[in-house]
Parts: sequence; C-alpha cells; structure tokens
Amino acid sequence: MPRCEQLPPAVDTPVDTVISRLRALDAALHPRDGVAVFNRVYLAVTEAVDRYVDTGRFADAHAAITLDVRFAQRYLAAVQAVADERRPPACWRPLFQFRRHPGVRPLQFALAGINAHIGHDLALAVVDTCRTLGCAPVDLEDEFDMVGDLLLSLEERIRDDLMPGPDLFRIADPLTHLLGSWSLERARDAAWTAARALWALGELPDVADEFTERLDTAVGFAGRMLLTPLAEPGCR
Repeated sequence: MPRCEQLPPAVDTPVDTVISRLRALDAALHPRDGVAVFNRVYLAVTEAVDRYVDTGRFADAHAAITLDVRFAQRYLAAVQAVADERRPPACWRPLFQFRRHPGVRPLQFALAGINAHIGHDLALAVVDTCRTLGCAPVDLEDEFDMVGDLLLSLEERIRDDLMPGPDLFRIADPLTHLLGSWSLERARDAAWTAARALWALGELPDVADEFTERLDTAVGFAGRMLLTPLAEPGCR
C-alpha cells in the first residue's frame, strides 16, 4: 500500500477527528496531486462546518455533525480503497485516474472532486444519517440546506483561488466552457432529490441498489468530462 495514503481506520468520529484525517492526508500528498487539490477544498469546507457547529449556527447540532461525518466518510473510504488497491466508486475514479495528468488544471480537479462528493456521496450520506438517527430526509432539510449554502458561499473563493490569473484567462480558453457546464447549486438540488428518492425506495432494495449504481455511473461520467485535459493558456 502506498505509504502516502495510509489513513487511520474509518470509524464514526466527530468533525474534529475528520478534520485531523483530512489534514494528515493534505500533509502526505504532493501539492499538485489532483486528490490533494480537492482535499484542500474539502478541508476548508469541513473546517467551516465545524465553526458553524461551535457557534451554534445549526438548530440541531447532533444531526449536522452526523451528516457531516457520514458525508466525509464516503470520500475517505474512496481514498482508502485506492490505497488498498481496490476500485473506488465510479464517481471517484476519474479524479484518481487523472490526478497526475499534466494537462488537467487545479480548478478541474477541485470541481471533479466536488462533483463526485456532492453528486453521489451527499445523497447517500443523507440516507445514512437518517438510518443512524431514525428520522426521514425531511427532518434533515434545514441542516442539508445550511451545509449547501455554506458550500455555495465558498464556491466563489474556490474559483478565485484556483482560477488562472487575468493575464492568462481568456474567453476562448476551454476552461471557460468547462466552468459553465457544471453548477454546484444544481448538483446540490439534485442530491436532495436523489436522497428523497432513495429513502422512498427503502421498501424496494433491488430498485434502490440499481438507482444508486446508475447515480454513481452518471456522476462518474460527468467527472470524466470535467477532467478533459486542456492545453495551457497561450499554447497552440
């Protein structure tokens, strides 16, 4: 197993322990690794959720913590699968396959990771949380919306941090078109719909499994498109 991706055993942990695991992964990975790019983004989001919990921004802190931890565990499980030389879910495969490709820019890595985590993992994390807490998705809607709003508030900062400088960024740059092809807000709304659908399919496990598999595949396809290698700005 590659030493750089060794992680502590995945267990039910509070947000601060999840943050420790994300920081350890950040320290172990090369800064230009595509997984490291997404991990830094996700670490910032998780730290912001932790601050919200500490300052009482969530009406139900226990539900918010449970959702956040279940959410994080799915990303960390994908990392561990690759470290163990197992196949991660289809939604994560493009990021791990292209993580060192020189033609993929940092913002693409960040968006591909967010696409996998929001488009697939978030819906499943809502269902996981409902089963843990003995509630229905509607009971988590406030916590889901607040986490989603937090992600949206950080999206602009993420793009500013990873966007090429104004001297390099051009309307004709293919990155411009990729940025317009994916929306975090639409992905979040789709995740909520998927979570409700999965919950409603609880009495039909075969159908639920098929729905989950198709969701995984579709999100993976979108991630592969987001990771289309691009020429450097100015290159012909």
